[in-house]
Amino acid sequence: MEKLKNYIIESLDEIRNKVSWPKFSELQSSAILVLVASLIFALVIGVVDLSFKEALAWFYKEF
Repeated sequence: MEKLKNYIIESLDEIRNKVSWPKFSELQSSAILVLVASLIFALVIGVVDLSFKEALAWFYKEF
């Protein structure tokens, strides 16, 4: 039980004193970057999906 207690105490100390946490402005810019990249990726996937849908509809209609 003593090992578990020491592990928790040392982990909390490391999180509080040894980890460098990013500033709020850095988190905001990273979140915006992820949001924009996700939207672009979703649009590309949507266009590809629509293209395949139309191509397959034409293919099955013709043949």
